[in-house]
Amino acid sequence: MSEASATQRSHIAETVEALRAGGTDVVRVIYPDLIGVDRGRDILVGHLPGACGHGLSFCRAVYHTSPQGDVVPIAGGLEAGLPDVSVRPDLATLQPLPWEPGVAWCLGDTFDPATGEPAPESPRALLRRVLERAEEYAGLAVTPVVGPELEYFLCDADPTKASGWTVYGGATGNVYSAGRRGDPDGHLLRTLRHLADLGIGVIAGNHEFDGGQFEINLDHSDALDAADRAFQFKAAVKETARREGRLATFMAKPFNGLGGSGFHLHISLLDGAGRNVFEDAGSPDGLSATARHAIAGLLRHAPALSALLNPTINSYKRFGPDTLAPWLIDWGLDNRSAMLRIPPERGSGTRLELRLGDASANPYLIIAGAVAALLLGIRDKAEPPAPLEGYGYQEDSAPRLPSTLGAALDALEADEALTGLLGADFTGAFLAYKRNEIERFQQHITDWEFTEYAFLI
Repeated sequence: MSEASATQRSHIAETVEALRAGGTDVVRVIYPDLIGVDRGRDILVGHLPGACGHGLSFCRAVYHTSPQGDVVPIAGGLEAGLPDVSVRPDLATLQPLPWEPGVAWCLGDTFDPATGEPAPESPRALLRRVLERAEEYAGLAVTPVVGPELEYFLCDADPTKASGWTVYGGATGNVYSAGRRGDPDGHLLRTLRHLADLGIGVIAGNHEFDGGQFEINLDHSDALDAADRAFQFKAAVKETARREGRLATFMAKPFNGLGGSGFHLHISLLDGAGRNVFEDAGSPDGLSATARHAIAGLLRHAPALSALLNPTINSYKRFGPDTLAPWLIDWGLDNRSAMLRIPPERGSGTRLELRLGDASANPYLIIAGAVAALLLGIRDKAEPPAPLEGYGYQEDSAPRLPSTLGAALDALEADEALTGLLGADFTGAFLAYKRNEIERFQQHITDWEFTEYAFLI
């Protein structure tokens, strides 16, 4: 046994002892699949050393499984005989679950047991690979810092609805409010307290634009930690809503007549001394050359980014004029109608707000894609066009974003610079999975079609 392995085993034994002393008898190990669903397993605490040593075996096809449980034919899955991946607990992320006495959870890292390398489809490994290239692309040691903002709808069970669910609360007009007026059962306060106890850096929350819609903000941190916390946030909100007998959905646009749910990223870059490299008080708009290049990179690669940041067929129903969701590839100074907004703070608060993503996005993929695009812009010393002036829904003012998932996937496949940074194995799996989703949708008869055609045609 090496000294390192002995130290590791000692740490695991101490962790098990501390868990037992605190009344924890189960550890839930969770990890993100290709679309950001939390997959996992509950293990009795006495078996944690074994799980850390040899990992937990899962079928690799979990990465190729649709939300309805269908296994999509992607290389390395069905045709390979459904081999295993191995998931090893990351004990640095271990936290007790405030709503589940006796249970703690932690994230897991996924490996190919045959090679010992990270699984090609692992979103967490993908983000790590992108971050490892940051210094190479930026020309200096930089740390991407991200603050995630997510919206979601809360739903009550309703057997009279075809979906089985209706919007919680139902009252309209409670835009950016707090309290029982737009949240009669106090869902937000309970959720904020659970999330605070979970220790994932929750700052604040409020009722959002539409009835039953909420936004909760997370603190800024390094990109991998921000992705971990956003992933845990989505899992926790969905879990605690189910404990209330409700459904929390991060679907991009779940209801006709209501708005969509966004996943905005506030991004900055810090150098080795902790200085914000986007700030330059002597430059126009207080933005450094590095910030301008990053803006240009996000604009240049926006069509391809759409596939990662707006990853479902439903995503593209959130877009359009006057939606406050992006429609055009543009940027603006403190302008919420732009795809890329530059908030007014300067100095250490200088940052970019990417408003392209919707809440259905996988946190690891949305952050990996955004960081990759801005790094490419910095590497290429790209320059952005003039910032948007006024309300950003004039179609002739900037190029349009892709309007369908298929168009976004084509843009991703064509963007060799971005896919080169993301990696061929991941890109191939993601494209195959999502194109299969389109094929399945095109073969499905919707309620709209029956209502539109059945009675008169």
